[in-house]
Amino acid sequence: MKGKKRWKIILVGLMTVLLTIDIIIGFFFYDLAIERNVKEFLTGNADLEVSAETMDVLLDGDWRNWSAAQDFELWEMESYDGLNLKGYYLEAEEPTNKTVVFAHGYLGRANDMSLFGQYYYEELGYNMFTADLRGHGKSEGNYIGFGWHDRLDYVGWIDKILEELGPDTEIVLHGVSMGAATVLMTSGEELPANVKTIVADSPYTGVDELFKYQLSRMFNLPAFPIIPTTGIVANMKAGYTLKEASALKQVRKTEVPILYIHGDKDTFVPTAMTRELYQNTNSDKEVLIVEEANHGESFVKDTAAYTAALTAFLNKYIP
Repeated sequence: MKGKKRWKIILVGLMTVLLTIDIIIGFFFYDLAIERNVKEFLTGNADLEVSAETMDVLLDGDWRNWSAAQDFELWEMESYDGLNLKGYYLEAEEPTNKTVVFAHGYLGRANDMSLFGQYYYEELGYNMFTADLRGHGKSEGNYIGFGWHDRLDYVGWIDKILEELGPDTEIVLHGVSMGAATVLMTSGEELPANVKTIVADSPYTGVDELFKYQLSRMFNLPAFPIIPTTGIVANMKAGYTLKEASALKQVRKTEVPILYIHGDKDTFVPTAMTRELYQNTNSDKEVLIVEEANHGESFVKDTAAYTAALTAFLNKYIP
């Protein structure tokens, strides 16, 4: 009898230790990936390596000088949960009712999207709007939303754009990486008919799936119980769970045409995620897989194929 009691105490003690370790790990990974702070763990990540030519364009391309020379108008908006968000609007050189709305990637800033914005502005004649997502740039927020809360921010930005530019405005949502997931998550919300198309470059299917993939690839750790616990911590501190933050569920509801773009050498967000999103999209859809392109590299790696597919898609739905 005493032996059984002793084993019960040992078992309870062991379970308590394991639970404590699991909770500590959950807080660790929340702080690592979701909390707004410096993300040193991505430094030197081989999955984010791009060609030398691409790196030159990203760091020192003409688009940076172009962006710095433009007179962006600062827009501000209060989010549904009281955050001050910053956006930047650039009016086209010739009057137009066409506006591209950009969403940048993880740890990025609004200005990063000038890489694509220059083409929309100079070649297509669009107005350009780009925002710092919550927890990024000059926008408030002490956590990264990975697109989930950002989707509601973008519904708000769309409303503000229509208020500022008028009810005949035709809108394209264009996002890269986390920004691509953001616009896909936005697609499942009730949107005005003004949103004509969506361009999703290198998106993930959902935060839960992305974290499972990265936990295995970067840390060689199992998803259970780390991911569920991290999700609980995220819900406590940021107000969303990893599982609910799903682009896959949102595209099953959307009516907005979507152009998917992904590099076939992407190992940071696997190309298979775009294929799964494409297969599950309810609306009209097209996909461009760019050969030899790593994560978010497609535009630079094959600009001609990218812009040709983009322009044809836009002309189809915004004549």
